[in-house]
Amino acid sequence: MLRIRATFEKKGRAKYISHLDLNRCMLRTFRRSRLPIWYTEGFNPHPYYSFALALSLGYESSCEILDFNLTDDSITMEEVRDRLNAVMPEGMRVVSAAVQEQKITAIAKAEYAFSLRTDRPEELFSAVEELLAAPEILIEKKTKKGMKTVDIKPDLEVLTCEKADDRVDMIMYLPAGTQTNYNPSLFIEALKRVTEIPFEAEDIRRTAILCADNSPFK
Repeated sequence: MLRIRATFEKKGRAKYISHLDLNRCMLRTFRRSRLPIWYTEGFNPHPYYSFALALSLGYESSCEILDFNLTDDSITMEEVRDRLNAVMPEGMRVVSAAVQEQKITAIAKAEYAFSLRTDRPEELFSAVEELLAAPEILIEKKTKKGMKTVDIKPDLEVLTCEKADDRVDMIMYLPAGTQTNYNPSLFIEALKRVTEIPFEAEDIRRTAILCADNSPFK
């Protein structure tokens, strides 16, 4: 049995496919590809596959992770990629396929890029800097036990923050994995609470899924 890890893009119109619909979409994709995917055993066999991290609706990504097993170990990784791409919906494309190397528990963080569009970029840039310099960044986060106040400052790492003519562009690391998952909407929400400068978050993209040492998850 081959344990495959495919990395795929989810862009354009595909960013509006919810995680639940993505599962249905992938089921149809596997059936159409006619790959020898391994089925679960029992009274209701179904193709086994799983996604490493759910992606928020409306976000794009170039690094989504899909795990599945094949019963034929003679198939090449290039054939796996090409057969899936031949039947993938618009906006989704498998970038690579390889044998799984690490457990899902190795995922520690994700890299996100996004833009904050505004007609007052100078002031917004200053507001962002002030927020990042604050001793804490508190947000209300929904948990299994209800709403909880969380300080995201210790787990947030800003890689770049640049001012443009009509926006502020940012790239940051946020925790991801089996324990803690944050996405840029938390930072954006915190920013809106501390400034009256109007802005819209645009082009939010997940650009990497990483281990604790910042190496790519494989």
